[in-house]
Amino acid sequence: MTEEIIIAGFGGQGVLSMGKILCYSGVMQDKEVSWMPSYGPEMRGGTANVTVIISDERISSPILNEYDTAIILNQQSMDKFEPTVKPGGILLYDGNGITRHPERKDISIYRADGAEEAAKMETTRTFNMIMLGAYLKIKPIVEMENVLKGLKKSLPPRYHHLLPLNKKAIQRGMEIIREVNLVNA
Repeated sequence: MTEEIIIAGFGGQGVLSMGKILCYSGVMQDKEVSWMPSYGPEMRGGTANVTVIISDERISSPILNEYDTAIILNQQSMDKFEPTVKPGGILLYDGNGITRHPERKDISIYRADGAEEAAKMETTRTFNMIMLGAYLKIKPIVEMENVLKGLKKSLPPRYHHLLPLNKKAIQRGMEIIREVNLVNA
């Protein structure tokens, strides 16, 4: 099993930490992992993306041009990365701020309105965990127990009191995800 993922959005949405948590989770399951971030100098508000590879075998290169899965959190990322999903792959997106929805019919498309759910939970900082939960519902490539361990490892100790809230956000993402059917669109 090898899963090649691009997670893309604005800086400050938790794009890089979502990738880091996936990688920590993979390591705890004795998987080979690669985490390759890319972000602009402006950090918050600028574009950010991370390539994550989780595999049973050695990873030859962290540089990819096509992905099994794209997790898209803004319109610029949709425009850039929708074409890079391999045929038969998955595109998961948050509908907030998306003006041009995905159009490909050779991939599976899912939507989870994570920004809206985070607002309902009264903490926008859970947005990335909602989206992570949605992804793991589609592709449970790592066990929840290891995701929680990865989350604890990536959060500084002063934020460990937020672990139950993040777990709730992951579970909420698993509940709100829905497949987008373009066949009849």
